[in-house]
Amino acid sequence: MADIFILGIESSCDETAAAVVRSGEQVVANVVASQFAVHRPYGGVVPELASREHLKAIVPVVRQALVEAQQSYESIDALAVTQGPGLAGSLLVGISYAKALAFALEKPLIAVNHLEGHIHAVLLEERQNGDDRVRFPALALVVSGGHTHLYLAEPSDGTWSYHNIGHTRDDAAGEAFDKVAKLLGLPYPGGPIISWLAKRGNPRAVNFPPAQIKHPQRRPSAAKSDHPGKLGNHLPRFDFSYSGIKTAVLRYIETQQMAESIAERRQRLAELPKPRPEDYLASCDQKTLDLIASFERAMVEDLVGKTLAAAGENDVECLLVTGGVAANNLLRETFDERAAAAGFPVFFPSRPLSTDNAAMIAAAAYPKFLNQRFAAMEFSAEAGMILE
Repeated sequence: MADIFILGIESSCDETAAAVVRSGEQVVANVVASQFAVHRPYGGVVPELASREHLKAIVPVVRQALVEAQQSYESIDALAVTQGPGLAGSLLVGISYAKALAFALEKPLIAVNHLEGHIHAVLLEERQNGDDRVRFPALALVVSGGHTHLYLAEPSDGTWSYHNIGHTRDDAAGEAFDKVAKLLGLPYPGGPIISWLAKRGNPRAVNFPPAQIKHPQRRPSAAKSDHPGKLGNHLPRFDFSYSGIKTAVLRYIETQQMAESIAERRQRLAELPKPRPEDYLASCDQKTLDLIASFERAMVEDLVGKTLAAAGENDVECLLVTGGVAANNLLRETFDERAAAAGFPVFFPSRPLSTDNAAMIAAAAYPKFLNQRFAAMEFSAEAGMILE
């Protein structure tokens, strides 16, 4: 079969991305324009600003991806774009541009779920490396700034089937990292700087008990599956909750009278044009470093513990851990250790493909291309899109 080149476009949140992937298994170009500098003063993503930045970046990012791939608009075989979930305005920028290109070029257009893209980031690199170690069904933990989900995933009739067996009831894990960083006067995004600083603290200094989800699952129908295969017809839930730990950090700050030192940290860092990690470290006392390390440990133990519990209750062959939080070093190390002890192989994407990117969108689109599952031109953004 001739090589198939798919141009992927991703604009679900605060990265404008374009990539060209060959036959679903080789990344030939992957370009990402980040908006971190734009949103950092606000401590999180501002939707209106994100949309405006996508409008500025979408054309040059796509052009750069085609140049790096040594392809042209005419030579690509199809386009793929993120339909959701995400910020509605951001999604619409990528979708509108992809529709215009597909119409002008008379090329098929494929709509992709952002969460499915994260799962295929792992599968893409395994195929690219020539490895055949991933076995199905797999349990995929998609963990990022906006999502914390558990899916049972496996190939089905040339495409893929996904069954959600767990999700966050409130904050996503990455959102909790960002909010705690903001509480402590640290920059957005919070995950990278918390991970770096946590190595200097005592992870057992502060006891954050795991979240206790006492009320029943609010969508009982989600626990049932029509899939007749190995995944079964009744799937127990393994939900997450991270609003409580954020509140626990706030209460610790109050009881330990840390507000004054946090205000001083914000003032000191605001005077630096481009603070380095060493500057953030110099602004943190040991109590702050211990709090950061304890918070990271509690988050990682909850994510790993619930994922392994879900794996133990389901007939899965391996674990896939993906999304922006999957770049966290402690999370990877803990999964490697505990999954191996439990007998589950675990796979991660490389760090560039952990965060939002368009290569994962093009990779997820390839099976749809082979099955001619093309999008009608009237489709639109779905900010709350689910994966099924």
